[in-house]
Amino acid sequence: MITFMRSILSGIAVSLALYAPAQHIDLKNWPEGANPMTVGRLVAQRFVESPHNSFKPPAPPKSITYPEVCTWYGALKFAEISQDKALLDKLTQRFMPFFDTEKHLVPRPWHVDFAVFGTVPLELFRQTKNKTFREMGMRFADAQWSIPIDSPQTVKDSYQKFLDKGLTWQTRYWIDDMYMITMLQSKAFQVTGKRKYIDRAAHEMLVYLDTIQKENGLFYHAPDAPFFWGRGNGWMAAGMSELLSALPKDNLNRPAILASYKKMMASLKKYQREDGLWGQLIDRPESWVETSGSAMFTYALITGVRNGWLDASEYTPIARKAWLALVGYINKEGDIANVCEGTNRKNDDQYYLDRKQKTGDMHGQAPILWCIYALLKK
Repeated sequence: MITFMRSILSGIAVSLALYAPAQHIDLKNWPEGANPMTVGRLVAQRFVESPHNSFKPPAPPKSITYPEVCTWYGALKFAEISQDKALLDKLTQRFMPFFDTEKHLVPRPWHVDFAVFGTVPLELFRQTKNKTFREMGMRFADAQWSIPIDSPQTVKDSYQKFLDKGLTWQTRYWIDDMYMITMLQSKAFQVTGKRKYIDRAAHEMLVYLDTIQKENGLFYHAPDAPFFWGRGNGWMAAGMSELLSALPKDNLNRPAILASYKKMMASLKKYQREDGLWGQLIDRPESWVETSGSAMFTYALITGVRNGWLDASEYTPIARKAWLALVGYINKEGDIANVCEGTNRKNDDQYYLDRKQKTGDMHGQAPILWCIYALLKK
């Protein structure tokens, strides 16, 4: 604990030291403790050494869960951007048992949280060109628009109503859907070049935005949970960023999605705290600092600046301040603290304020790696 607190204080000191002279307000020049390459090696290695994730440790997982998928994807992107062939090999070897001894851990793609698993084999194919990965990943991508044949007829009828609107049958209008669905479909487009994947992801995103985005640009956790929960909003911010990064400029839905993205970023700018991060409930100053949502926001901000979607002079200091604050929560083992535990919706603000704060939870490890990839990308 003492070592960890020193890490936090060190991070704060670094931030103050850098901001006092107002020098190097960019996303390139960093002190060693906040250098994306240094942090990336630490956090990626931590993932390589970690057992498969489970929501209820130490019980073994029944299947691979989405936090592990998202961290795996982040580690793969770091391996690519850092040109670390040894890391790519380790991440590939971690996956290979799913074709044999760990087949039972491969989830069935009948829910958004399980379907996003397909992102990892698709990214592995993109980097290794091993067609076995492509075949597995595309089964997950195609399954999002194909009703399971073993579903009861009444369920099939309800699912078909979504398909008739051009939406996946997995549509729920939950905020995390817009990472789990659009991420997989964007990756399918990247590896196949077929527009149907990215176009239907954009259509899905626009419908969600029209349905659940609030006037201030943020999102309730659910209609019956009217609170601006940090990580929930983080999924939307990251999902829009991933989609816009892959979406062709001639897609008719792109301008509206970009406008919604900018609206959200402007609201996040308003609610950024003095320490550089955001709260468990974004608009509630008394709520505790939460790092997984903050890291997702940071990733979205960095991506926006890098791609010219956001004004660099306005948003670079915000993204920089957030990154410097985040690294102060990472301990020497590569684990980030203040991560909200897995959270279902509930119409009770105290429920969100009382959620446990975890260290090393992959909900937080994943977006740190996304941030690193975005910072290192040319």
